[in-house]
Amino acid sequence: MSFEDPSGPSSGTSGVSSKPEPWISPEQYLAAERLAETKSEYLDGRVFAMSGASLPHNRIVVNLVATLHHQLKGGPCSVLPSDMRLRVPSTGLYTYPDVTAVCGTPQLEDEHFDTLLNPTVLIEVLSPSTERYDRGRKGVHYRRIASLVEFLLVAQDEPRIERYRRQGEGEWVLTEVSGLAESVALDSLGCVLALRDVYDRVF
Repeated sequence: MSFEDPSGPSSGTSGVSSKPEPWISPEQYLAAERLAETKSEYLDGRVFAMSGASLPHNRIVVNLVATLHHQLKGGPCSVLPSDMRLRVPSTGLYTYPDVTAVCGTPQLEDEHFDTLLNPTVLIEVLSPSTERYDRGRKGVHYRRIASLVEFLLVAQDEPRIERYRRQGEGEWVLTEVSGLAESVALDSLGCVLALRDVYDRVF
């Protein structure tokens, strides 16, 4: 999905001043978001609109959810699609990961049961408009979630997956695989993602 980068306005803009957007509270954001027809991210009092994704992006997300659901069925972990909102407790970012997996009892922010706090695995499918953000600032937010064990970046222009796995406090190890014959083991879930399945009907 694409959206305005929450890292803020880029440097080097013209000297023409513009009226700043009004600051809103997390409570105001959630109240509006629950009534909205489209999804938005929230950080530091600002709302950032998200837009739709391409056909390859959506096929990859569906394949990931289907593959993980089949392997996790009947176990202590479950997979959730991109409609599941996530809040990063330590930074206040509200966002919608492409795919989320949670083990044990899901911790939810309030009685609406629509904002998760304790993901085990997060997966983002890279798009031209989001790759820089997903790799950069968004990844930084994700790696500050205490419950998170693995974070995946999935390319959509070629069969390639990057897996970041927590090894200790503040230490993450990167493993990268490419090619339809390869696979990625998600140790925290006891699952294996075969790239041939992830990219079914894409390549």
